[in-house]
Formats: sequence, structure tokens, C-alpha cells
Amino acid sequence: MARSFNIRRQTGFTAIAMTCFVLLYMPIILLVVYSFNSGTSIAIWEGFSWRWYQSAWQNEQVQAATVRSLVIALWASAIATTVAVLAALATTRTRKFKGQSAVFAMINQPLMVPEIVTAVALLIFFAMIKVATGYTGLLYLIIAHSAFCIPFAYLPIRARLQGMDLNLEQAAADLYATPFQVFRRITLPQLWPGILAGAMLAFVISLDDVVITEFVKSAGQDTLPTYMLGQLRRVVTPEINAISTVLLGISVTFVIIFTVLGKIKK
Repeated sequence: MARSFNIRRQTGFTAIAMTCFVLLYMPIILLVVYSFNSGTSIAIWEGFSWRWYQSAWQNEQVQAATVRSLVIALWASAIATTVAVLAALATTRTRKFKGQSAVFAMINQPLMVPEIVTAVALLIFFAMIKVATGYTGLLYLIIAHSAFCIPFAYLPIRARLQGMDLNLEQAAADLYATPFQVFRRITLPQLWPGILAGAMLAFVISLDDVVITEFVKSAGQDTLPTYMLGQLRRVVTPEINAISTVLLGISVTFVIIFTVLGKIKK
């Protein structure tokens, strides 16, 4: 009897897999290690120090960019998650209708279209609004990030809804509960892990975004990633490593929480 195909049994699989992991994670490990370098070089180790973390903490530009990034990410994740919940309910708690696949494609459009295309389109659109209104505040970045983050929040919420038992909702409706009561007392308590997971994913995506932010932002509206990009064009110091390490820690923490929430069944 022929044995079933198993990729792990193929010659060289382990070596290729380990090589891929090394090439993928070694640069990140080096970045973290050299964030503790006491010298100014990002390639020559001169001893352990917290110097660059202290420097980043006391840097007023970093402080302002961090606050701005957090404000944008919090607003974007809240708006994107709210829209994603409504969209997920509309595409899972209804009968199949003509054009449902097109609606799904439109919701997930930011995932399919290259980010640079979305950024250029937003730049042109917002430029016309800026000329007409004269407003150049953070609202443009919040709207841009919210639109881009919607599919990232939508997918875990939709997956959660599809995995939920409809019998409880149908039973509540049979007992004369209104649609809002069914949602508030039955659907929402079961849906909250998906909502939190979607919100955290949207928050991380917004916090880390560079391309859309670089195109949409006005003067003096640097976020932490765009500030780091600007510094890399000038002089590279381990301070950038320190900031990158903190962002990496935040992203890893959110991914772990996202994974744990995704496994919650009740």
C-alpha cells in the first residue's frame, strides 16, 4: 500500500525549514540585541547598556510621535471594529442574496489591492478635500487607518459568528425577543472574543503602518513608524533599534492575546 505524501518526510525538508527560520528571525534577533549596545554603532558591540532606551524615552519627538500613533490607532481600531461587527452581522446573519460575494470582496479590498495603490488614492482624495476645506488635522489619518483596518477586524469577527450555534438566537427570537435583545443578550456575549481579537489586530496594523501614513499625513504629523523612517534617512543609531524592539514587544503581546482569544469557545 502506497504511503500518503508527507512534506516533512522529503529529503532536505528540515535543513530548508531551519534555513528559512534563521534568515527570517536572525535579523530581528540582532536588532533586539544591538538595542542594548552601549556604543553608537549598530554593527559593533561595545557592551550592555540601557542608554538608547533612556534616550528614546527622553526624546520629545519620540514622545509626540508615540502619543500621536496611539491616538490614531485607538480611534482607527474602534471605528474599524464597529464597522466590522456590523458588516459581519450583515453577511452572516442573513439569507444569501445576489451580490453577496461582491460585498465580501469590497470589504476585504484593502487586503487584495497593493497598499501603495490605496495610499496614492487616499492622497489624491484627501488632497481635494484639504484644498476645499483648508482642514489638515489628524482626522484624515484616522479615516485612512480605519478604512485600511476594517478587513483585519472583520475576518476574526466573521469567523467567530460563523462558528457560533444559531439555535440560541433562534430560541430567543421564538420567545419574542427583539433583534436588538437577541444581539445584546445572546450574540454579543458569545462574540466578544472575536471582537477583542479583531480590535487588537486592527490596533497593531494601524500602529505599525508606514505607507498610508507617509502619503496621507500633513506636516508635523509624524507617527512613530514614519519618524523612524525619517531617522533612517539621516543617521542610524541604536535608538532606532530600541524603538523597534518596543514596537516588536507590543506586536508580539497582541498576537499572543489574539491567539488565546481565538481559542476561547465560550
